[in-house]
Amino acid sequence: MSARSAPTSNGSDALRAAGLRVTAPRLAVLEAVTADPHAGVDRIVAAARLNLGSLSKQAVYDILRVFVAAGLVRQIQPAGSPARYEARVGDNHHHLVCRHCGAIADVDCAMGVAPCLEPSDTADYHIDEAEVIHWGRCPTCQA
Repeated sequence: MSARSAPTSNGSDALRAAGLRVTAPRLAVLEAVTADPHAGVDRIVAAARLNLGSLSKQAVYDILRVFVAAGLVRQIQPAGSPARYEARVGDNHHHLVCRHCGAIADVDCAMGVAPCLEPSDTADYHIDEAEVIHWGRCPTCQA
């Protein structure tokens, strides 16, 4: 599978392609997630409000839940951190998380296509996704 990101210039097409109705709040949230990968809900709410003027936090949570279910947005939640959202979906990338400042960066899988989807024992589960998070210190915090 190749990486797919929701295009900022044509969020309407991305919503329709995901089978979702196009609304101003959905467009604003999609643009916020696309413009600020790994943002938490508070940053997404603030960015969406800049476009709309008003939008409740609950509405943003509802929209994000719909986006995740439709495969338009991915939710990640590193240990000790609130949920973060990104528009990079459809590939097997992982994340680097700074233990000091909490910055998150994408990192492509070094082994090729979805190697982490083949655990040594599946316990009869059907595995369709794996999350790998690498922890350390970002370049800024190392300085």
